[in-house]
Amino acid sequence: MISSVHNPRVQWVRELQAKPRARRQAGLCVVEGVRLVEEAQAWHEHGEQPAAEQVFYTAEVSERGQALVQNCLAQGVQVEEVAAHVMSAMCETQTPQGILAVVRIPRYLQPAALDFTLILDGMRDPGNLGSVLRTAAAAGVDAVLLPPETVDPYAPKVLRSGMGAHFHLRIFELSWEEIRRVVAAHRLSVYLAAARQGIVYTQADLRQPLALVIGGEAAGAGDEIQGLGPSSIHIPMPGGSESLNAAAAAAAILFEVVRQRMSVER
Repeated sequence: MISSVHNPRVQWVRELQAKPRARRQAGLCVVEGVRLVEEAQAWHEHGEQPAAEQVFYTAEVSERGQALVQNCLAQGVQVEEVAAHVMSAMCETQTPQGILAVVRIPRYLQPAALDFTLILDGMRDPGNLGSVLRTAAAAGVDAVLLPPETVDPYAPKVLRSGMGAHFHLRIFELSWEEIRRVVAAHRLSVYLAAARQGIVYTQADLRQPLALVIGGEAAGAGDEIQGLGPSSIHIPMPGGSESLNAAAAAAAILFEVVRQRMSVER
């Protein structure tokens, strides 16, 4: 059992938690808690090995967590027991659930056809990004494109807020030039969510192949988005609020896409 916070593996986990560069160089991130470790273990990229590289747990982990540890062992994942204070040092949460895993960052090929794409421009709040990714996964988004200046999608708080969405969504960190090529190649109509600009979002035809753009919390979408020739849409706010939280706005519009497309199917 690992009982020292100075153990090299503990320091390795802490570095992955704290540094985006370390995560990118290693191609690894850290997921905490039973549910996220389960989601990671259930995810297989092209039928390859389990996503987890290493799992750490404490003796106090729940019965569900103990079953997960045994499952990881059966899959050949390296598993290590740690003392409770060591788990606390490795975790970002204030009340750890007694299990975490170092997992491979999911990598996907871009699909041959895109029909329902989300571009998150300049979103810097980790909790907001995670919430939007969770909503996007629920709405059946084909791909999420993250331009520069967007928070690291594999930061600890993003992963926790995403609640496993990272293992169900194609997430791509791209330059603006790459994003323009994707939009052109798939002939996507671009809709920009903007406060009090353009038409009401329910009046837009969201049944066609599209890319929905949601801007950051403070400044909204940047100037680069204008190169995509977007059509502005907005959510009416009769209560007089200046704007909606980015995650709330994304949820409203994403599920309007779902509603319109389900109406067509019927």
